[in-house]
Amino acid sequence: MGLVAYLKTQFVLQLLLGFVFVVSGLLINFIQLLTCVLWPIDKQLYRRINTRLSYSLWSQLVMLLEWWSGTQCTLYTDQATVDKFGKEHVIIILNHNYEIDFLCGWTICERYGVLGSSKVLAKHELLKVPLIGWTWYFLEIVFCKRKWEEDRETVFRGLERLRDYPEFMWFLLYCEGTRFTEKKHQISMEVAESKGLPKLKYHLLPRTKGFTTALKCLKGTVSAVYDVTLNFKDHQVPTLLGIINGKKYMADMRIRRFPVEEIPEDEKECANWLHKLYQEKDALQEHYHKEGIFPGPTITPPRRLWTLLNFLFWAALLLSPLINFACGVVVSGSPLLILGFSLFLIVASIAIRRLIGVTEVKKTGSNYGDEGAKKQN
Repeated sequence: MGLVAYLKTQFVLQLLLGFVFVVSGLLINFIQLLTCVLWPIDKQLYRRINTRLSYSLWSQLVMLLEWWSGTQCTLYTDQATVDKFGKEHVIIILNHNYEIDFLCGWTICERYGVLGSSKVLAKHELLKVPLIGWTWYFLEIVFCKRKWEEDRETVFRGLERLRDYPEFMWFLLYCEGTRFTEKKHQISMEVAESKGLPKLKYHLLPRTKGFTTALKCLKGTVSAVYDVTLNFKDHQVPTLLGIINGKKYMADMRIRRFPVEEIPEDEKECANWLHKLYQEKDALQEHYHKEGIFPGPTITPPRRLWTLLNFLFWAALLLSPLINFACGVVVSGSPLLILGFSLFLIVASIAIRRLIGVTEVKKTGSNYGDEGAKKQN
């Protein structure tokens, strides 16, 4: 292990990274709160400002992926599709198998200039998560409880509100509804069998309500649906903790573009189209497991300096006073100050670990497979 790789695994450096992210995030959330006064005066100005504020926070996580761990993302798609990236409103369908699948999606958003305006249909519990949920709230993210009877009006209102969004928007949907696990897959395939649907090997049965509703509400705004199928070289199982430890992963993403005109408007036919799409995604994953690559040409978009420069700005702003304060505490020799600062570090490390825990597969429980969940399709 080289010196740089060794240093990346050290808790003190990781704690400093977490400190910059958390404190800058709280400052950004505070500024976002202040921008609320703009909403009744100039809604589009409010949105443009919050798009850039969210970019300043999310790009720190992208920096960890691109610059800290050196993870590489290769796109399997054609140049004609890439030429449209960042130039149209789209719905993204991404498989939900890995802890860092959202980060891989964000790094592509960043490289094509839509990170700050990226959207997601998020579970309601995330609204209570500091930084993540709070930032999403100011970005008009649509939160749902996964119970269609309760979510119907909320989802419709939230999506309708985004129709006039001023920045090009990539709206991410995890149509499987929850992250893939073997237990959930077994339950999902039992549901597929009961509905007479073909079984999937690498995906859960997609929940169609969110997709058909999003397509209907954003009609006239969204130009296309991008299907993204993600996998990693050499059967890697990436984790956010691995990224923080500086571990490098090799991500491959097969991207296909479907103009909305090619997708049926009828809800039942649209749902059937989505099921067929997931059968094709399953075939792509089977090909990858056998060949180690996806079919088609490859493009590797270069990483940009903006994520690194943004992090260095926040690090210079926040770490200097922290280090000066820490030195002052040590020099003072005061047991009370040293104890207080030590408690602060412990609380900070616990808070950062809890944020990491939000992404962990083993902690992403859901009611997938219960009767209420089954009725959502």
